[in-house]
Amino acid sequence: MMLVDKGFYVIRFDNRDVGLSTKFEEAGVPNIMKEIMARQQGELTSPPYTVEDMADDAVGLLDTLNIKKAHICGASMGGMIVQIIALRHPTRVLSLTSIMSTTGNPNLPQAKPEAMQVLLKPAPTEREAYIEETVKRRRILYGSGFPYPEDDAREFAAITYDRSFYPQGMVRQLSAIVGTENRVSKLGSIKVPTLVIHGGDDPLVPVEGGKETAECIPGAELVIIEGMGHSLPPETWPQIVNAIAKNAKK
Repeated sequence: MMLVDKGFYVIRFDNRDVGLSTKFEEAGVPNIMKEIMARQQGELTSPPYTVEDMADDAVGLLDTLNIKKAHICGASMGGMIVQIIALRHPTRVLSLTSIMSTTGNPNLPQAKPEAMQVLLKPAPTEREAYIEETVKRRRILYGSGFPYPEDDAREFAAITYDRSFYPQGMVRQLSAIVGTENRVSKLGSIKVPTLVIHGGDDPLVPVEGGKETAECIPGAELVIIEGMGHSLPPETWPQIVNAIAKNAKK
């Protein structure tokens, strides 16, 4: 609503394989640890689908809605997706905002072990156990600079579970992330106004990922929010919304 109040028409959607979008059950469930180890050894992996596919999905949605150009914004994997949209479909992008994401450079600092376990440890399948475990995991990622809203986290976990509990899709999406290319040499071709936002206390995607993203894209603005982890604390929303709106007007 805060972006709507700024005059934007906001489109939010479920990426493929999660939420209410199409599931890719026929693709099976990848051995994600094997894929991570392969990438660490410099080997290529073959995910069921790629982040590029998800970027094309987003553009396909714009086509369906008859929207020629848009201000695009994504966080975490969504940050990778919007970067790739800007690379693959530059004429469709008015401005770009990449939040708590990275360039795909394997030489950047990696996630802390406890943060990686948040992604890799299988989620409980029983509803109440899932909710409580999700609350614990989100706390690990949240960062130290803002009070953790445990009640809100519990409510969000319940809504997420009831709407669509489908961990297999999350594993396939993680496989796509693991298999993504290093975009360092390509990001320099992005010409639209770009904003990069990152938490200074991000344990999953260290802040160096945001810094390098901003360094690679000409004219990009970098906003580091101290104390923010791999999360979007409510206290940061006004700053983030104002920065997105300002970038869109450039």
